[in-house]
Amino acid sequence: MFRRVTYSQLGGPEVLTISEVPEPHAGAGEVRVRVKFAGINPFDAKVFRGAATSTPQSVSFPSGNGNDFAGVVDELGDGVTGWSVGDEVLGGKGFSAQADYVVVPAAKLVRKPAALSWEQAGALDIVGRTAWASVESISLTSADTVLVSAAAGGVGVIAAQLAKLKGAKVIGSASESNHEFLRSLGIHPVAYGEGMVERILEISPEGVTAALDNNGRETVDAALALGAPADRINTIADYAAVDEYGTTGVGAAGATADDLAALSALVAAGTVQVPIEAVFPIEEVSAAYAKLMEGHSRGKIVLEL
Repeated sequence: MFRRVTYSQLGGPEVLTISEVPEPHAGAGEVRVRVKFAGINPFDAKVFRGAATSTPQSVSFPSGNGNDFAGVVDELGDGVTGWSVGDEVLGGKGFSAQADYVVVPAAKLVRKPAALSWEQAGALDIVGRTAWASVESISLTSADTVLVSAAAGGVGVIAAQLAKLKGAKVIGSASESNHEFLRSLGIHPVAYGEGMVERILEISPEGVTAALDNNGRETVDAALALGAPADRINTIADYAAVDEYGTTGVGAAGATADDLAALSALVAAGTVQVPIEAVFPIEEVSAAYAKLMEGHSRGKIVLEL
């Protein structure tokens, strides 16, 4: 029997349990991965709390949990080429990753660069693909000044750095405790809350030309007030703004495995920083989500198997 995080009712982190499940096996075109680290994401918590728009109808109990993983290939299904037992990989599979083993389509895997830490590899899939796709959606150049909200969070910290690599001037909203960290990345920090527009104008009197919203309506409204066209504001936190204002709403689905591989190489080279806020053993999964839900984490929280 093998471990898997599951839940059989909606609620807070306390509903998450470690279950013993039969050993899974790779089918045709699939690869089985022995998981070493698994990431946690705010979306997971929305689902098990019943706060996601598709919940509870889309959840069948008992449900698995988690998407992001990194580990070692240990079984190949029929017809799989390009992978060998022992390969170090990363990727994602919804409602499945927080387990000793995860079985995934071979085409969805990404090879882990040797210099990429296991903790970072296990945290990268959703935030990495979301950040990559959101930055690409607004076509940044060196002529741009872009506002990135939640710029020290899992998606925001990667998106802000990718935007900077495009040559843009990056203004990142974050809690005061993360301002010095953002400065170390070449990002101009600004505090949330009342007066944010005025504080941004002190940094950039000409306003902003684009925005990446990872926080909600406050960011969208601020970006519009600062002159960003609606179609150059991408939100992953306020999808109502897509219909109301004409913003874009590009998320993880907008990036491919090749994009994730390219980002993995940037992180491995140290070009993009992916801070790990905390590592919890899988047995403390409830505590890990409780910490996530406190907010203001720097980067990612991961589970070790």
